[in-house]
Amino acid sequence: MIAKKNILNFYYLFLLSHLILWTLVPTISNVNLPLDTIEALAWGSNLDWGFDKHPPLSAFAVELFFLIFGSNDWAYYFLSQLFVIIAFTYVWKLSNEILDNKELALISLLVLEGIYFYNFTTPEFNVNISQLPFWAMTVYFFWKSIETNNKSFWILFGICSALGFLSKYLFLYILFSLFLYLLFNFKKYKKYINNYFFSVIISLLILSPHFIWLYKNNFSTITYGFKRSSLGDAEIINHLVNPIIFVFNQLVILIPFFIMIFVLLKRIKLFKFKNQKTIFLFTVTFLPIILILFTSLFTGAKIRTMWMTPFYLFFGVFFIQFFKKNIDFKKFKRFFFLFLFFFIFSPVIYLCISLIDETKRTDYPGREISRLVQNKWDDNFVNEIKIVVGDEWSAGNLSYHLKSRPVWINDLGKKIIDLKDNQGVIYTGNPSILKKICPGVFGTIRPVGYCMIGKK
Repeated sequence: MIAKKNILNFYYLFLLSHLILWTLVPTISNVNLPLDTIEALAWGSNLDWGFDKHPPLSAFAVELFFLIFGSNDWAYYFLSQLFVIIAFTYVWKLSNEILDNKELALISLLVLEGIYFYNFTTPEFNVNISQLPFWAMTVYFFWKSIETNNKSFWILFGICSALGFLSKYLFLYILFSLFLYLLFNFKKYKKYINNYFFSVIISLLILSPHFIWLYKNNFSTITYGFKRSSLGDAEIINHLVNPIIFVFNQLVILIPFFIMIFVLLKRIKLFKFKNQKTIFLFTVTFLPIILILFTSLFTGAKIRTMWMTPFYLFFGVFFIQFFKKNIDFKKFKRFFFLFLFFFIFSPVIYLCISLIDETKRTDYPGREISRLVQNKWDDNFVNEIKIVVGDEWSAGNLSYHLKSRPVWINDLGKKIIDLKDNQGVIYTGNPSILKKICPGVFGTIRPVGYCMIGKK
């Protein structure tokens, strides 16, 4: 076992190693940023309080980094890992308070490397990754709030709750779970209710611009979520099949995690939920999953695997708390080598797949295509490119790579014929259709057509 005086050093070494490794590997192996990151950057070029697919926080985050670092891909891999590391930090803080043992707290964090949501999928900054720090902070500040009833913690809980919701609406599952915990322990926390609702008011104030945007845009983000989950599917069989698939996928994903846990145990012996800490941990680990499972069961919704990214952050703390009397510290060396295996194996696999498979989105020559488009523009027009129109991938890559950082717009429809030549617009889309309606200079870089409208 690591000496107690070295545990904190090892913790910082782990965070730093994870940050560097998962920033460096995709930077080396990927030609282009992943789809979801380009999508967030497209939104960021034309910031609003919401978008057709998701709330705005992920777009705010990447746009802030663009203002600082520009179109340097490594910065967005670094951003993604920062979100992961912040989440790890608050898992560590809560685990220290719950477990009251730094060795166990360290183990509860290290086992998360056995869940691929926190390594292999993290290079792609998206709405799932953007939830991570706020999910962890919301749980931590809620715990501090009910432990101390300190108004500062309630305020921080309200702020983090709102920011998490602005990342993705699925954040409601952790918020509702925490509300149920408060409700079922009402007698104990009755005097805290005023502060709890004070934090809710803070959240609503932060969220109000997004709610206004939702109303003005016909609740398009919510509609997209329903469509994405096949919520309107009338097939009765989906009420059974989709939950079964969901449970099976979660069990498969957690196999490495459970191997890491069980390798530490003297024997497997279950304990009763007598401890309030264990009940709280059950609330923040299993209750959100149970709620989402019931959502699938009653509505027939298809729960996509990546949506579960933040749901397992406190699994390590829960299982270490649950089995801590059975942990054999003599087996820590075996556990450490297993941790090291997953810690190294995951980036190696990512690197190999990225280098061998050349058909991925991250092999798209976005920078080169943007250079060719820019050259053609410079040969024909004197003004800057101000707007790119089209899907988040083709047009989004132009918005990210072009030197003028044009604003991305999803669809102008028939308005393209009304655009003035001094606006500097590139319209991307189906070349066979675009060629017929293009009033400017047309070109093709297969399979995408480009219509350029500028000032000559």
